[in-house]
Amino acid sequence: MPDTPPDSPPESPQAADLPQLDGPRMDPASGQPAKQLVILSHGYGSDGADLIGLAQHWAGLLPDAAFVSPNGPQRCPSSPTGYQWWDIGSFSQEERLAGVRSAAPILDKFIDQELSSLGLGDEDLALVGFSQGTMMSLHVGLRRSQTPACILGYSGALVGAELLATEATAKPPIMMIHGDSDQMLPATAMQQAVQELGQAGFSVDWHISPGLGHGVDPTGLHLGGEFIAKHMIK
Repeated sequence: MPDTPPDSPPESPQAADLPQLDGPRMDPASGQPAKQLVILSHGYGSDGADLIGLAQHWAGLLPDAAFVSPNGPQRCPSSPTGYQWWDIGSFSQEERLAGVRSAAPILDKFIDQELSSLGLGDEDLALVGFSQGTMMSLHVGLRRSQTPACILGYSGALVGAELLATEATAKPPIMMIHGDSDQMLPATAMQQAVQELGQAGFSVDWHISPGLGHGVDPTGLHLGGEFIAKHMIK
């Protein structure tokens, strides 16, 4: 791994016009230069501050990891202090697909910039999402030109499963975690995602937390952290 970040190629005019993401960060707990990067993508109406707290729980497992939780590219009309990756209207599959496609280049650009700034590659990258952020992490992570170390999704779903055969360019290990009492996005969405990803040839671990709604519980935190560490620590 180089001591200094490699020079980034000049951005195309189209990429340069994309919104610039940013959000709360946490440096490696070891105090040493980062050897891994964990990017956490929040859910609809939330913000980066909501997920960066996961970094504190995982710092012991990933002492050399840098964490960043960017705010979504749009302000959320139903939550004035929050953000969204795309606006939610009909909850249809067509809307979700259009939404992830519109936001994907923005997150993809952010990932490239963060890896470059740390002198890391996709093999050092974990993508973590919650709800809408899980949809984003899966969509972008499975279409990276290089394979991320892993993808972890909480309370989420897979968008555009029928496109994986022609669009997926990476096959990282995936873990999906969901509450069985989630009324915003039922656990059946996760179960369908696991089935569709498995049929497309992906390796998927999963867990359903009894009695949990739309959130993350201690069991999910533990399992998620162990999953990331397994695939990130060389």
